[in-house]
Amino acid sequence: MSDTTEPAPRLPAPVAPLRRLLRNPLAVGPGLVLAAALLAAVFAPLLAPYPQGSADIAQALRGPSGAHLLGTDAIGGDVLSHLIHAARTSLAGAALTLAVAAVLGITTGLVAGYFRGWFDTVADWAFSLVMALPGMIVLLAVRAVIGPDMWWTMAVIGILASPAFYRVVRSSVLAVRAELYLDAARVAGLGDARIVRRHVLAVIRPPVVVQTAMVAAAAVALQAGLEFVGLGNPNVTTWGRMLNDGFVNLYTAPQLLLWPTLVVGLVCAAFALLANALRDVLAVGRPGTGGSTAPDPDTSTDGSTDGSTDGSTDVADAAPSGGAGPRTDEPPTAGAAGTELLTVSGLRVGYDRPGRGTAEVVRGVDLRLRRGEVHGLVGESGSGKTQTAFAVLGVLPEGGRALAGSVLFDGTELLGADERTLTGLRGRRIAYVPQEPMANLDPSCTVGAQLAEPLRIHLGLSRRQAREQALALLERVGIADPRRTFAAHPHQISGGMAQRVLIAGAISCDPDLLIADEPTTALDVTVQAEILDLLRDLRAERQLAVLLVTHDLGVVADICETVSVMRHGRVLETGPVHSVFRDPAHPYTRALLAAVLDDGPARPALEPRIPAPTAEPRAAAPKTGGAR
Repeated sequence: MSDTTEPAPRLPAPVAPLRRLLRNPLAVGPGLVLAAALLAAVFAPLLAPYPQGSADIAQALRGPSGAHLLGTDAIGGDVLSHLIHAARTSLAGAALTLAVAAVLGITTGLVAGYFRGWFDTVADWAFSLVMALPGMIVLLAVRAVIGPDMWWTMAVIGILASPAFYRVVRSSVLAVRAELYLDAARVAGLGDARIVRRHVLAVIRPPVVVQTAMVAAAAVALQAGLEFVGLGNPNVTTWGRMLNDGFVNLYTAPQLLLWPTLVVGLVCAAFALLANALRDVLAVGRPGTGGSTAPDPDTSTDGSTDGSTDGSTDVADAAPSGGAGPRTDEPPTAGAAGTELLTVSGLRVGYDRPGRGTAEVVRGVDLRLRRGEVHGLVGESGSGKTQTAFAVLGVLPEGGRALAGSVLFDGTELLGADERTLTGLRGRRIAYVPQEPMANLDPSCTVGAQLAEPLRIHLGLSRRQAREQALALLERVGIADPRRTFAAHPHQISGGMAQRVLIAGAISCDPDLLIADEPTTALDVTVQAEILDLLRDLRAERQLAVLLVTHDLGVVADICETVSVMRHGRVLETGPVHSVFRDPAHPYTRALLAAVLDDGPARPALEPRIPAPTAEPRAAAPKTGGAR
């Protein structure tokens, strides 16, 4: 392998989220306001000048004084003490609303957005129904049945507010669900629960934090409003009850309305400002990434473009009379002389099109791959190469399914296997290197965290052991400074380094089969050669069987021993590389080889459009004045 390595970038020192938050003035002020309100609620008996319920009618409606800093109410109670005691019930009611709304909305939105299916349909219908309910009528009906109970009222408000969480979480999950790094995590052997916990929650956290603060502010305001209009329990001291008392005595003691209004406004504004500050802090380190969506069967990449479902053979794809299928004129090289590891027989893959049948993109593919063999799967874009690889891995995009055939891996049938069986094989025995390295790394996690996670899952290593193993893998794949790359986020490394990281992750659990999907497409020529050298060395060291998906015949000639040529979802020709390239049997293979420009004549130099200057520049004409 080439000794050339890429210099590691200098990374800025990481700043803890709490420190970033404390540096933001818009977070410090609101945080102090909410902390004061929370402390007042928790330590109300210690902080309040007077016990709860104490009153002196002789001191009713007095203004601020030394004994009563904010004055007294209509029954002679201390206003400051009432504000402090009311913080406990008002914030507790808001917390109940927030808990009910968050548990219902976040949980349901997460499950519906990630798993889709019938649950998504039912959940969407149910929350749409909740949104359509008139909230005030529902609260009046609950009060009529249960009575003026603040806790039941706030719980019902939580149910009515849960669609706010559901919509935000579901839309965020649907957006991240199409990201390639989720497919990469699934191929690495991570289960759904771990993928959601490690990769999905990191994406939905900023909008959920903002929504939480907004719902909390709305809960405080609603609770105060309901108490203000008399729908609460008159025997419970709340900020809303104090607003009601202040409104009754508006003309005799207007200050009674000022203090609870000020407290409610400050708390609600503090929630909103703190939410925005938290969102900014939590969003740091997540640069925008391009999404990946399931291919449209009509215009899919690496799939059929005609959408036919009858499996008929095109004239151009028909094998000539000489026979173009598998060629056995020369035996495989010694490196491929292992036992058969992967057998794909009659594989057919299609995508459901509502009202238009099924678009078949892979049509009866047959492949054989031995241990230690490098098998190239070559063809133009849209030929079905990647769809075949996805079918082997069991990660076909949404709407795609295997229609027929068999995928036998070391005696285990993969088509139709349950998710537990596939999860146990993916990452551990079958590894995958994608064609877009940057899109297959989660931007919210460090490189090291994404490398160490499969090691801890599949090999049962401790956190320290997984770190040491990941550093050794980074060094093995040619990373100049493994420790710096281990601590970096994906946007802080180059494309070549990202591809090396993915290769390190693929070989981390010493798999038997490596599926490399266009591993050099997005890289420059020098890095391409280094990646191919790396794959060649790893194959020799670990006796890897490699299924190399590519459209580059030069890559196939460089590293592969056997090649299969695909077009329109069918394998047209299979055989040893040197045999197929020397004497191609199928017209399409000959056309592919003829399109290679490496052996063509050099293009003649272009004639210069601007004439060359003369040897001696012409002298400027002398200036003359007047008539001649």
